Formats: sequence, structure tokens, C-alpha cells
Amino acid sequence: MEMFETEVPKKDVLAALEALSQKYAADEFSFALEKLAGGYQFLTKPAYQPSIQILLRQHAQKRLSTAQLETLSIIAYKQPLTKGEVEQIRGVNCDYSIQKLLEKELIEIRGKSEGVGRPLIYGTSQKFMDYFGINSIQDLPLPKDFSSPEHHIGEEKE
Repeated sequence: MEMFETEVPKKDVLAALEALSQKYAADEFSFALEKLAGGYQFLTKPAYQPSIQILLRQHAQKRLSTAQLETLSIIAYKQPLTKGEVEQIRGVNCDYSIQKLLEKELIEIRGKSEGVGRPLIYGTSQKFMDYFGINSIQDLPLPKDFSSPEHHIGEEKE
């Protein structure tokens, strides 16, 4: 079987993506084509999410623990960094959290440090981008965004 290599012009690819996006925007489809994480994905439309949420509750046990979420946050905001640097920020051993984040493919090994013992350097993965629905690390909320009143839980005491 003979393989032909031809380059498709970027404008043709973009036109095809736009046509698909318009097609699946129609009410008859429960999903739409969305630009996400530097690519395109078919995602459930918001109107169908409550139904899907019921099905996803079965997978609740796969959520990130508080320790894993803290470790992941540090890596996301400070990457690239070593396990020792994460532990210095958190103040506790992070072996288990880092191992679980690697297993869930939310972080990846980016290389080895030039420091003593040449520890591994970690950073977030493409799956992290998909999981949190962002296109780049720059899309993460800034720490100042967490200090606004809308992010407080409960009543303020005077």
C-alpha cells in the first residue's frame, strides 16, 4: 500500500474545524467542539451536564486528596521544581502525593536537577491541562484572585 504525504493548508484545517463547530452547536447534539489545551475536544454541552454528573458520582473515589491537590498546586504554580522544593514549601514529606499524581498522569518528570544528588524535576502534564480545562499555565487563576470576597466561605466576623 502506497502512502502519500501531502500538507493540508492551515486555513483549510481551520475552516473544517469551524464547520464542525457550527454543525455541533445545533440543539440536536448533546456535545460541542471546543478549543481546549492547545487542541480541540468534543465536550458535553452545559444543558446535559446534570445528567452526566449523576453518572460521574460513581467515580467520586478517584478525586484528588487535599495533600495531592496542595502538591499539584505548588507544582503548577512553581514549576519546574524538585520534590525537595515541594516539601520545603509544604513542610511535610510529599513522596505519596507525587507518586499518586504521577500515576494519575497529572504531573510528569521533566528531567534532572544539576543540584546535589541530581533529583528529578517535576512539572504539569498535558492531562493536567485537560483535567482542569485550560490551554496554558498562564490560564491558572492568579493568587490575588483568591483574596476577593466571592472566594470566601461562610460569614465574615466583625
